[in-house]
Amino acid sequence: MTHRLALVLTTTVASLGLAACEDNRGAPPKDETAGEKRSIFRPEFQVEPIEALDPQGSLETRVQFPEGADLTEAARAELATVLASPQIAEGGAIVLRGHSDSGGSDDANMRISQQRADAVRDWLVENGVAADRITVIAFGEQNPERPNALPDGSPDEAGRAANRRVEIEIRGKVEAALDKPPTLAESLAEAAEKDEAKADQPAQ
Repeated sequence: MTHRLALVLTTTVASLGLAACEDNRGAPPKDETAGEKRSIFRPEFQVEPIEALDPQGSLETRVQFPEGADLTEAARAELATVLASPQIAEGGAIVLRGHSDSGGSDDANMRISQQRADAVRDWLVENGVAADRITVIAFGEQNPERPNALPDGSPDEAGRAANRRVEIEIRGKVEAALDKPPTLAESLAEAAEKDEAKADQPAQ
């Protein structure tokens, strides 16, 4: 009995010793930032995700008119940049939206906004853009970019200057592929152009 008890005790002590000496060499070291997403690249090499890049999207810009409907040198420079854009080369549809401030009557503001958009269209056509790509819409004073008046009711000259503009949109391949439906204003403008074309045709 004494010999057997000694054998059991020796085996138990040996097992406890092995357990006490065991280390976690096979387990990875604890990560203090567990749960955080980490990149294998250094920050200076990070780039935007592909989804954020849209080289074939639409181009939107504008030209301003200090007064009247004459193109300034700054406006011509902006149009030259538009003319050199990939969207122009792709052949996408062009929408020109003419605007005015609220300084005149409704009819006068509608006319001047039309004249401004027409001036931009004429410049583009004179420089090689097909006229049938271009839709012109006149809004008059309906869609101001900034308030036309100050809180006390006096004219806000800076705001009015910002409102005398033509907004240019050139739709790229992505928009064309989606077959984007026209807005109500675009539909009305197209219908008016068709009616005008019919009126110009000789009677049968």
